[in-house]
Amino acid sequence: MKKLFRWLPGLLVPAFVLTGLVASPAIAQEKAKETKASPAAKDDKANAVRKVLAENEKMSVIELRQKPGEVNTPNSSSTRAVRALEGATILRTYADGKTETKVWKAGDVEIQVPGPAYTTKNTGKTDFVAYVVVLKEASQPAAAKK
Repeated sequence: MKKLFRWLPGLLVPAFVLTGLVASPAIAQEKAKETKASPAAKDDKANAVRKVLAENEKMSVIELRQKPGEVNTPNSSSTRAVRALEGATILRTYADGKTETKVWKAGDVEIQVPGPAYTTKNTGKTDFVAYVVVLKEASQPAAAKK
């Protein structure tokens, strides 16, 4: 019995050492993958949620939900009507770097015509919820098409 206890550590220690040598490279690879993925994941901005409520060949009706900090890229080449169901402060940033802030209150309505591309970010403390009616390009008035 005493010989068994002398041999057991002699067999287990090398087994654990070998296991550690084999497992270390695999663990290092997993950590490297996580490290590479983490900065990209932090750079990704959360996007607003769009839900198509109704659609036909002439228009789409969309419910837009944008939480604080979320970004939205609206289709700036279409005429649309926007009605805020829940208001918030929205920062609009154009491609040339110009910014403008719009404070939406519940019930506000705005007709937006085609213009330069921009993104919006909810800089407020509350969710922004809006119904958006977007005219499809084929149904755009001739004056709006340029």
